[in-house]
Amino acid sequence: MDWKVLTRELSLYLESQVRVGLFGSGVGLSLVLGFGVAYACYYLNSIAKKPQLVASNDRFCRFLEEYCPVVTETYYPTIWCWEGRVQTLLRPFITSRPQVQYRNELIKTADGGQISLDWFDNNDSLYYPDASTRPTVLLLPGLTGTSKESYILHMIHQSETLGYRCVVFNNRGIAGEDLLTPRTYCAANTEDLEAVIHHVHSLHPSAPFMAAGVSMGGMLLLNYLGKTGRDTPLMAAAIFSAGWNVFESVESLEKPLNWLLFNYYLTTCLQSSISRHRQMLEKLFDMDLVMKARTVREFDKQFTSVMFGYRSIDDYYEDASPCRKLKSVGIPVLCLNSVDDVFSPGHAIPVETAKQNANVALVLTSCGGHIGFLEGIWPRKCTYMDRVFKQFVQAMFEHGNKILSM
Repeated sequence: MDWKVLTRELSLYLESQVRVGLFGSGVGLSLVLGFGVAYACYYLNSIAKKPQLVASNDRFCRFLEEYCPVVTETYYPTIWCWEGRVQTLLRPFITSRPQVQYRNELIKTADGGQISLDWFDNNDSLYYPDASTRPTVLLLPGLTGTSKESYILHMIHQSETLGYRCVVFNNRGIAGEDLLTPRTYCAANTEDLEAVIHHVHSLHPSAPFMAAGVSMGGMLLLNYLGKTGRDTPLMAAAIFSAGWNVFESVESLEKPLNWLLFNYYLTTCLQSSISRHRQMLEKLFDMDLVMKARTVREFDKQFTSVMFGYRSIDDYYEDASPCRKLKSVGIPVLCLNSVDDVFSPGHAIPVETAKQNANVALVLTSCGGHIGFLEGIWPRKCTYMDRVFKQFVQAMFEHGNKILSM
């Protein structure tokens, strides 16, 4: 059998069926082509856009344009799933999971607890064979995330190609380690992050040192930077999909569709993260009441705000909101958000406050959702967020001296 002839005949047959499939004429093909052209025009005119770069410092802007050009290029979200909620839901399932071999380290805290760090040493680095001066990136996952999250694995993969070392800060009690004290974590308390940064820097004091935080990890990192100003061993930081105003975030997540898609699931993840430590935690908390929470706000009211000594949930949310500390950030920080992120609504992004700090640059896309930023027809290997991360950390490690003196 001549497969080429058969394939050609089949192709001609299918084409003829499309042409006469509707009303016995070429209307079917015309409708398909017309819809395709209309959708492409809509996508190119309304969906694919250049991000908005917000920065008051012209020197920082020029630096980004030269060494991190992705922040000025048109972002083409995946054409069949550009909506924010869809991007948020699909990323964990679509994107690949690069293989990473970690070295785990448990460090003790001042209150008798322990923190799990997962190191990717990159000892095969060709660009930085000397471990003492190998650039190091501290990675902070999201609310219930660990070093196993796909976005963390992709950041490590990008860093590996550049020769850098990475270390992932897993919040207390969620990476498989035991809780030694009845304390977990929150977005406002930076004590554990301060201990981790001091520990990592003390191990490699001659190595250039940066941090990147995602979602709640970004909020925690921003709150730390707002507290420390320039008094930090970090030379720069990258923030992705941070919730800038917690009040606005929880209000958005409590809308019916968002509660159904995200809030309830996230609440169950929080409950699951503490359930295996119940014996330790029930010394201080009514765990039955905590397990009845149906929203993140209810969980924070019964558990998180109580654990960290806040008088009310409002006091905690005010302290946890990075928008209130952005003016005090003292090192270069690049923040990527999508304005269609239901976890961090576009109207809550502190654009005017960012303009008042020369160290801060916001990159705002029209699409991308929460930690989504999918691009390409089948976005398995690399997202727009991954490219921003790679270019920015490389820019800072290799050319950062051009703006660190600003």
